[in-house]
Amino acid sequence: MTRWNDTQPIFLQIRQQLIEMILRGTIPEGEALPSIRQIAMDLSVNPLTVTKAYQSLVDLDVVVKKRGLGMYVAKEARAKLLAHEREKFLAKDWPRIRAQIEALELNLKDLFDKGDSK
Repeated sequence: MTRWNDTQPIFLQIRQQLIEMILRGTIPEGEALPSIRQIAMDLSVNPLTVTKAYQSLVDLDVVVKKRGLGMYVAKEARAKLLAHEREKFLAKDWPRIRAQIEALELNLKDLFDKGDSK
């Protein structure tokens, strides 16, 4: 069973999972996405929630609808998503992370030394 983050709508969490799969190449460009019904059943969510996640990817121009066939990862989707996710990270996440790094008086050595000890 999937654990959902209560602070974010489920469709955005599904969208983010799909984005990560496209970025990693788990679903390559030109490949079909799993059906809405299949995802809804696998995740125990309403099909409308999955539809909303898919539509948001269509709106980003990284997924295309092929009538009667389903949804497919668009050409250049990975490059578009990289640009989108980088911009989002730099605009939303990085300022908060940077402020926390400064507040904790961490330096690059601290960050990289701890980051390597997985």
